[in-house]
Amino acid sequence: MRRLGHSPLAAAVLATGAVALAGCATKSYVRDQVAVVDTKVQANQAQLQTHEAHLTQLDRNTQEALDRANAAGKLAEGKFLYSVVLSDDGIKFPVAGTQLSPEAQTRLADLAQKLKADNKNVYLEIQGHTDATGSPGINMRVGEERAEAVRLFMNKQGVALNRMATISYGAESPVASDKTRAGRAQNRRVVVVVLA
Repeated sequence: MRRLGHSPLAAAVLATGAVALAGCATKSYVRDQVAVVDTKVQANQAQLQTHEAHLTQLDRNTQEALDRANAAGKLAEGKFLYSVVLSDDGIKFPVAGTQLSPEAQTRLADLAQKLKADNKNVYLEIQGHTDATGSPGINMRVGEERAEAVRLFMNKQGVALNRMATISYGAESPVASDKTRAGRAQNRRVVVVVLA
């Protein structure tokens, strides 16, 4: 009589059992691995959506920058006609202030009427300036906000936005000494340069 352990039938039974056990272990392993990969895929999709949203915002910012650069290019090609400085006694900006005073609004409304009456295709470069009391970064921001306040007011008066560009010089181009109160007040200004 042959022993079961040495028979071909016994070997086949053992092999089948081993494959069945291995199959069960493999299915469980695969399920676990698929779950891990699925979690990573979902995380990557969420990250991809975040990146796509960021790229969309960058595209918008790039387009706005391009529009401003084109306007600045038109300004650079223009011939200087004259400039209007908003810094005399009734129009000076307060420290860190960006709001237009009633006097400044009156002067700008008069300028807008003059531009309409002249009926010329002019471009405006609106330059924002500050005194040197703040940090360079804050001064650049305040200068830009002052120039932008003028640009928006002029647009309300009928001047097309694509005919105006703003630039901030911060405290880089003073017209008076920052060592005196009167000098600092003169440096807090907006200059509207009219170009043909």
